[in-house]
Amino acid sequence: MNRQDTLTSLKTHSPDVLVVGAGINGVGAFRDLALNGVDVLLVDRGDFCSGASAASSHMAHGGIRYLENGEFRLVREAVQERNRMIGNAPHLVRPLPTTIPMFKLLSGLLNAPLKFLGWLDKPSERGALVIKIGLMFYDAFTRKQGTVPTHVFDTRKKALAKFPRLNPEIRYAATYFDGSIFSPERFTVELLLDAEAEGAHAKALNYVSLIGGNGDTVTLRDELTGSTFDLQPKLLVNAAGPWIDFANRTLNLSTHYVGGTKGSHLVLDNPDLRAAIGGNEFFFENKDGRIVLIFPLGDRVMVGTSDLSADDPDSVRCTPEEEEYFIEMVARVFPDIKVTREQIVFRFSGVRPLAYTGSSKTTGQITRDHHIQEDKFGNVPVYSLVGGKWTSYRAFSEQVADKALAFLGRARNRDTKSLPIGGGKEYPHTGCARLQFFNEVSKNTGLDKPWLELFFDRYGTRLRDLAAFVMEQKDAPLEHYPEMTRAEIAFLAEREKVVHLDDLLLRRTMLAYLGRLTLPLVEELADVLAESLGWTRAQKQAEVARAARILADRHTVRL
Repeated sequence: MNRQDTLTSLKTHSPDVLVVGAGINGVGAFRDLALNGVDVLLVDRGDFCSGASAASSHMAHGGIRYLENGEFRLVREAVQERNRMIGNAPHLVRPLPTTIPMFKLLSGLLNAPLKFLGWLDKPSERGALVIKIGLMFYDAFTRKQGTVPTHVFDTRKKALAKFPRLNPEIRYAATYFDGSIFSPERFTVELLLDAEAEGAHAKALNYVSLIGGNGDTVTLRDELTGSTFDLQPKLLVNAAGPWIDFANRTLNLSTHYVGGTKGSHLVLDNPDLRAAIGGNEFFFENKDGRIVLIFPLGDRVMVGTSDLSADDPDSVRCTPEEEEYFIEMVARVFPDIKVTREQIVFRFSGVRPLAYTGSSKTTGQITRDHHIQEDKFGNVPVYSLVGGKWTSYRAFSEQVADKALAFLGRARNRDTKSLPIGGGKEYPHTGCARLQFFNEVSKNTGLDKPWLELFFDRYGTRLRDLAAFVMEQKDAPLEHYPEMTRAEIAFLAEREKVVHLDDLLLRRTMLAYLGRLTLPLVEELADVLAESLGWTRAQKQAEVARAARILADRHTVRL
């Protein structure tokens, strides 16, 4: 069903479960419930994965630093889930060599056990011995999984041979493996499309808000038209992330479950820095004890992240002070590589939906674990999904689905542990298998090998559907970005629930993140969407203006 069909059907039929919030936790719960035959509706006041989940550091990681807090269960779970993400979505999540430069040897020996015991909260620089012990523990969690290699510890000489631009003042450098999520937004939308493919019992709508309710009835608003409609679900899952308490207030539930922290990132066009890090992420402590990162993102470099208290998730933006902090941070590890504000092609900020503690803990010490808070709206249970980290979304979703299934009196008949996601289905892992796959698609569609390779790199085995769609169209490369085609954009528009132009620029593609946007390209993309979605000329102009405002306001990108 298209968007209008779905809205029409809801006027006469209420789902058993309403999920509010289409970040990774909401979409994960939606998919798990859909797989188990539950009549479920997912809504989000904006686009899918446009809030906290879009402000991710693009890492699928176990959280090595949480060992120091004694959070062994969290690390064990996250390592297992990281490996599942790599296995289930290999087109989007890949092993990532992660290098830790170390400037001291014995620093932190006393601080680490005191933090473990909960007697110390102050950040302090960890020396090589503490990091070595932590990596040994981390490998112990990973070893049974067999997905990534164990860590390597290098002397200064070996480290500088591998990374010649590295600060010569380092004492050691260690490299271990986690995972990278090239596009968290694409991961989320493919997960959602898989859920909807289970049948008409699973429906998802972007740009639909929860605005209130009365008794057992909740009221939703279509943000495109302003029209409202009522539903009477048996259960409501509040997956609104840092907006959880705001969503609960619309139901007259006074909660204070979230005490989020702000994280900002920059994306840099700095070829020297990109060449210096190679395929490795650099993950290290800055002088103030904050854990920071330098991350390879395509041909760009992402740096981050801050960890600051934040009360209003709608207002967070990357500030000039944060920019300066990140630029100085890079200089600590690569002192002879010049980084300037002019090299920033994209900025983004979000709020982590961490559990409210009411304590004086530093933001970095607040747990990233997850739990469900239960309230009632009339006779309708409300499950608020508090905390969590990107990597653990599947395990959290499973916990939510199990609780929901028990409430509905239904048995689980499918799980998601080894279930491929989107373009990860039937993924050809070897060169031989990939060649065979390309030959099959080329034979069936006539698509040339260079395009097959480009599309495969972006969409995995969804290449089959895309190639078939492309060959039915009059296709041509985009004039202002020849690495994509008009039919490819039309496919995304028609098959991936694009509503606004910014959905395409920021979430269905990486064009904005990687600093590819120009006004002529944005206008060309708007032309393609207008043809696919039936926009008038006035609508198309309004969409270009809307996208320009969002890019300038939230990401300081001027077209």
